[in-house]
Amino acid sequence: MTVRRDFKEPARTRPDLVIGREEMFNAARDQLAGGGSVLLHGPAGIGKSTVLRALSAEYGDSARTVLRCSATESESHLPFLALADLLGLVLDEVSERLPAAQRTALESALTGRGESSLQRDGLALRLAVLSALRALAADGPVLVVADDLQWLDPASAELLGFAARRLGDTQVQMIFAVRTEGQEYDRYLNASPPDTLAFRLSPLSRAQVSALLDDRGYTGLPRSTVREIHRTSGGNPLFALELGRALAENPTPPRPGEPLPVPTSLRALVLSRLDMLPAEARRTLLVASAGARPTVALLQTAGRENAEAETAQAAELGLLATEPEGPAVRFAHPLISAALYAEAPAQERRAAHAALSTAASDPIERARHLALATTGTDPEVAARLAEAATLARDRGAPSVAASLGLLAARHTPGDSVPGPDERRLQASEDAITAGELDLARDIAREVLSRTSVPAERVRAWIIVIDTAGHSMADVDAVFPQALADAGDDPRLLALVRYQLAWRALLVEGDFAEARAETARSAELAALAGDRRTELLALSFQAQAETLMGHPDAPLTIKRALKEPQDPRVACHHNGAGSARFRWLVMSDQLPEARATITALLREVRRRGSVESEVHFLRGFAETELRSGHCGRALDLAREGLRLARDSGIGQTASAMLTALAEASGGDVEEALALAREAVEHAEEDGDQMYLSRALGALGYAQLVAGDAHGTVRSLRRVRELEQALKVTDPARGRWHGDLAEALVRIGETAEAQDVIDVTRERALRLGRESVLAVLDRAEALVRAARGEHDAAVAQLTSVQDRLAKLGYGLEEARAAFALASLRTGQPGPTSYDEATRLFRRCRALPWLRQVDEAAVTRPPEPAPAATPAPPALDGLDGLASMERQVAALVMEGATNREIAARLFISVKTVEATLTRVYRKLGIRSRVDIVRLAAGRRPN
Repeated sequence: MTVRRDFKEPARTRPDLVIGREEMFNAARDQLAGGGSVLLHGPAGIGKSTVLRALSAEYGDSARTVLRCSATESESHLPFLALADLLGLVLDEVSERLPAAQRTALESALTGRGESSLQRDGLALRLAVLSALRALAADGPVLVVADDLQWLDPASAELLGFAARRLGDTQVQMIFAVRTEGQEYDRYLNASPPDTLAFRLSPLSRAQVSALLDDRGYTGLPRSTVREIHRTSGGNPLFALELGRALAENPTPPRPGEPLPVPTSLRALVLSRLDMLPAEARRTLLVASAGARPTVALLQTAGRENAEAETAQAAELGLLATEPEGPAVRFAHPLISAALYAEAPAQERRAAHAALSTAASDPIERARHLALATTGTDPEVAARLAEAATLARDRGAPSVAASLGLLAARHTPGDSVPGPDERRLQASEDAITAGELDLARDIAREVLSRTSVPAERVRAWIIVIDTAGHSMADVDAVFPQALADAGDDPRLLALVRYQLAWRALLVEGDFAEARAETARSAELAALAGDRRTELLALSFQAQAETLMGHPDAPLTIKRALKEPQDPRVACHHNGAGSARFRWLVMSDQLPEARATITALLREVRRRGSVESEVHFLRGFAETELRSGHCGRALDLAREGLRLARDSGIGQTASAMLTALAEASGGDVEEALALAREAVEHAEEDGDQMYLSRALGALGYAQLVAGDAHGTVRSLRRVRELEQALKVTDPARGRWHGDLAEALVRIGETAEAQDVIDVTRERALRLGRESVLAVLDRAEALVRAARGEHDAAVAQLTSVQDRLAKLGYGLEEARAAFALASLRTGQPGPTSYDEATRLFRRCRALPWLRQVDEAAVTRPPEPAPAATPAPPALDGLDGLASMERQVAALVMEGATNREIAARLFISVKTVEATLTRVYRKLGIRSRVDIVRLAAGRRPN
């Protein structure tokens, strides 16, 4: 088929929908932009056609002629069929421009009216195809698009290859896709131009499969189900979508231990070769599909005496992958195992599990197989499963523990102690540890729907609250119900009060109330003898006091670290170890903080606690960033962000920290995007605590990007938020020096000095030496702007030395950069050498680029001190900072929507702020603000 520019083209695949292929797509696009051709290859269903359509849609617009064909296996025996698809509609256009012999041969081949063949008219046909492409290219660029190249009829493939190898500089480019199982794509390059670049499409990651399912409308799937889809599909997009569709059409989701429903289309695709196996060999493969890590020896122990010969037969048919150096029996694709298991009758599946329940050596595997071989309730089976869940938990496999716990609940009789709901709640808590929040929430709500036991109901409510993460406003209605169920039981009340403390912090933004609630929780827990909840409450109280700058913080940390300790709390992200780490970081004890966080991270990884791992990866990255190890910090931050997005835990905080790391050692544009994402998510969640942190990251990224005005807008909001939160410790966000520096850049030196003075008073009271040094660096810039050059140089020299001694490598380098900027008029071209050396040591690439730019261009004169506002503008001094910003943007002519976008607030907030401005200024509308400004501006 031929598609011309003046023809209507079919619907296109947008490049931004080529999920998981962005890097490869960009490389292929660059290849095409450079005039080359592209060959896409990989197994069936891997997404070659999707990428081919996206590339041809993008580059079809730049070609005068687009020639297309898509071959099929059933038609591959028909000679010249693909050639007819490619050239049939342009035959009339080019035939008159071909020599007579070539024209006759080509017309005969394409129309079928003659007896043309490669044997009879070989040379004429080859030259005809080459001449036709050259003729089309003489009128403008030509793009040849061929999908499923492996099904091209041999004659068309030979003719296309002949022409492709001889096109030279002719304006003809090709995009081909071909199915390959391994790397055997070389022979298909014979049908492509010499400058063709081959791209192999690899399986998608779990996060990419999740994005693909969401994009196609299969939303709301539990993460555990998405993980199983990814495992079963092997990352193949087609298989993953088919499995997602089957789940969407199945009203009853599979229970723990049951396989995914494999649709008929996929069963037929992967099981067609099973008919060639004897019945006994199929039974052997069924046992293998039921096992977690099957080996020939295990199959033989499970009663499959001829397992070695039968698995060899299966390997010859391509059902099993050959493992010459290992004993494992591995299916060629996970979908084969899933389809084989799903195809088997339930009785045969139970028989396979029964055989494995005695053959497996691992107690966890034996218990799982016993459960899947048993129907109905059985207290002995339930007890063995509960023991296996405990073992899995101790091994650091909470996801396995959750699955075993649910199996235990299914087999637990209703009158047993512990009962089925208690085991479900334990499984739900294991699911939280594993990062499977949706599964945990579903289990808890199922328990709430039927239990009337107060302890179980409160425990379930706590799980619902915990799974909300920082979006606690979404579960506000839960707290009164949890308090009602707790009654006057001090143990249950302690649990609820602990959650109320988090609500006070995240929803209300009230550190004082959060501290009070944690104190109540600790007292109640101590009264009830619940040491675990008492330790968590004391740890939270210590963190709140640390962030508030409260003098009792060290004492509370000591109380939280007193024996007896609970090992589950000791390494928890809300435990005493975490509180101590935060205090060490804020107290400038970076080496000890690093040792603490690495030990915590190592332990939570051993335990398989995903939420704590996400949290401690952020802490480790922050420590490295403070120490000036920007490359290491960036690696850790990106790792944490990937884990956060994959698990759905801590995404806002991880995006915020990664934005700081990107701005310091990576890509500034990515830093800005991540910071804005964090701000947006924090506002959507109503998360007051992390909104200020996200805005702080945005302000820093804007400073690195050279947007001083943007920095001032963002960090003024941070200042207002922290005032409302009653956060007085400047070591919490460390944004104050950046705000002062940005204010100097825009000429607001008076406000900059005010920020420095207020912050310095608090930093002196708390002994925050690194904060004081950074404030002195900002004050040196204020002095330079006022013309106090010698004093500024002396102050910066001292600052650089103090920061070096404290171990703040990046801040030390920034001080050296500022010092070099002040000295540029004196020593000459080597004045930036020290800053370059220090930034290079930190691997602070964005800052290095700033040094390079400053070294080759004369820096601007220091910003002059802000001139006093005209007397007529004094009326604006009575406005709050946010009100002044909104009024200033109104004076510039910005609409409410534009103001909201620039200040990262909602339109409703803009409207409410303007109402206060009107009232304070005694005016009625935004027009009056503009008139007021115009009337007061000097001529």
